[in-house]
Amino acid sequence: MADKIVTAEEMRHYDSYTINTIGIPSLVLMERAALAVRDEILHAFPIALKDVVVVAGSGNNGGDGIAIARLLHIAGVHVTILNIGNPQHASAEHQTQEKIAHYYQIPETSDLTVLNKATLIVDAMFGIGIDRAVKGAYADAINAINNTDAVVVAVDMPSGVNTDTGEVMGTAVKATTTVTFAYNKVGLTTNDGKDYAGNVVVANDMGTYAVD
Repeated sequence: MADKIVTAEEMRHYDSYTINTIGIPSLVLMERAALAVRDEILHAFPIALKDVVVVAGSGNNGGDGIAIARLLHIAGVHVTILNIGNPQHASAEHQTQEKIAHYYQIPETSDLTVLNKATLIVDAMFGIGIDRAVKGAYADAINAINNTDAVVVAVDMPSGVNTDTGEVMGTAVKATTTVTFAYNKVGLTTNDGKDYAGNVVVANDMGTYAVD
């Protein structure tokens, strides 16, 4: 099972079965995901922790990112959250993570210049769902990330890479490492996806239950 490679649709099916049928709350899966990324960052990039910026979109991938920021903050890392996209469209899980981050007083901004001094960037804008060209603020953020010399750790998928085809949807984050959840994704193994993904780490102890 560990070397299974899945599509976005299969992964969504596994997640919803795990959450709705088995009853593992989505926030528990989110926490497990965030812990896996935190562990990879602390173990693989200890010399790049001076100034970490988590780039968070408004969906669940961004929620993962905010949880990662909190876990790094608790570990003593200097971390800033860079919010991209429309906060009015934030998912419920994202709003929960945002509320928790406020209690921890983690600095947040929407100013891309914060990336200029980053030593490590966490890309948590788009997860597995992207099916159209990246535009606007998201494209600007991706291009800004790619213009830095920072280590880049992508959460689940490099933002802008299609989960099923590996094609770049207009523009995409070029990651040093991608931590993908539960199973590897087709798009991380094909076309441009494998170049943009960098080193792929499969966090396979998520607790996601595979059912076909």
